[in-house]
Amino acid sequence: MRATGGISAVFVHPAGLCESEHVGDGTRVWAFAHVLPGARVGRDCNVGGGAFVEGGAVIGDRVTVKNQVMVFDGVTVEDDVFLGPGVIFTNDLRPRAHITRTGDALAPTLVREGATLGAGVVVVCGVTVGRHAFVGAGAVVTRDVPDHGFVVGNPGRVIGWACTCGERLPADLRCGCGRAWTAAPGGLRPVQG
Repeated sequence: MRATGGISAVFVHPAGLCESEHVGDGTRVWAFAHVLPGARVGRDCNVGGGAFVEGGAVIGDRVTVKNQVMVFDGVTVEDDVFLGPGVIFTNDLRPRAHITRTGDALAPTLVREGATLGAGVVVVCGVTVGRHAFVGAGAVVTRDVPDHGFVVGNPGRVIGWACTCGERLPADLRCGCGRAWTAAPGGLRPVQG
């Protein structure tokens, strides 16, 4: 355990490495995970074994980062996001071993609140994954995903919609959980009443 800001504890497994001073209360960093200096990780996150969080990456509160996830500089993950095992983010559209790009030279990526990225998803930099979107296992995200979009394939394509609860929505956009949705610019919005 190590203190963060002198107030709360962060659990770091003895075989894990957390070099950032910006990790929130209740976050757990497991064996062989590495959180670099300058990374920001919120409260109550779970950073699984072998995960890598580079300096400049931002992870919100209550985010699940499963084993072997790679989160690089320029990636922002909002609250309540699920990153499945082996999710990989990129941050450079023109990588070369002999050229180091940083800051504005990197293409930023944003994963909005409540989104799910399944196992083995690859996110090509410069995109936004919308709120409560669901990206199926093995998909390659090459363009923006709308709020509640249900995405599969390589390249990833929207084939339907997902409810906030995570269920794929039927054609009438009424979920078994009781929520109902309607099409709106940028995705779905809840039906009131």
